[in-house]
Amino acid sequence: MVTGTWLTQEAYDKLVAELAHLEGPYRTEIVERIAAARDEGDLKENGGYHAAREEQAKNEGRILELREKLKNVTIGTPPDDGMVEQGMLVEIELAGKPLTFLLGSREMADSASVNVYSPTSPLGAAVNGKHAGDSVSYLTPAGKPVEVKIVSAKPYSG
Repeated sequence: MVTGTWLTQEAYDKLVAELAHLEGPYRTEIVERIAAARDEGDLKENGGYHAAREEQAKNEGRILELREKLKNVTIGTPPDDGMVEQGMLVEIELAGKPLTFLLGSREMADSASVNVYSPTSPLGAAVNGKHAGDSVSYLTPAGKPVEVKIVSAKPYSG
């Protein structure tokens, strides 16, 4: 079973490139904006300074998030054993209608050709670790019980 965050090689490379940009040129750009705004004088009423500091905080937060995510990542294809886990293209029957989605992290949403459901979402958590043929139920955020049947789970190939 996949532990941590599952990513395709493409998604992993994209996150590594984003981290390099945020730690390098973008961080330098923000520091320069803060310095330029500081040179303008009174910091209490300096909107440019406060905006740059806020941007710096967001950037540093994203850097920490990416570093943590990249520490515990699984890249590649999960085994084709019919078990639902991150990296699997899951077909279910929901209210008598078929639904196909990728079980994976939000980082996969940009590069996936199908909808991506997080393993921590109500549906994702209900089907994670189950097998094709299993039926499970879960509660929607509104508290409504929903029954789903897992039709198939196959490795996602992009």
